[in-house]
Amino acid sequence: MNKWLVAILLSLSGVSAFAAEQAVLDRYQKSCFACHGFGANGAPKTGVAADWAPRLEKGMDTLVKHADQGFNAMPPKGLCFDCSADEFKALIEYMAAPQS
Repeated sequence: MNKWLVAILLSLSGVSAFAAEQAVLDRYQKSCFACHGFGANGAPKTGVAADWAPRLEKGMDTLVKHADQGFNAMPPKGLCFDCSADEFKALIEYMAAPQS
């Protein structure tokens, strides 16, 4: 019985992780892709390590602050007017990660 419970819990955690990843991807498509998908207006392009490296060196707190308050051509909140700091962090991590 315990093995079944463990198996069910593990499968549910996998579903939960997938749902969280899908939520970030959905938010990215709605809020970030317009600029970061193409590198518009100097935005670091999603998945391009060379674009993100100098920004990541500034630290995640700074990047989240820039996303929230605006920076250079990026307006405050970008296009994600209801994003929390944690959501901005997840979006930045997604965009900075190499894309396959």
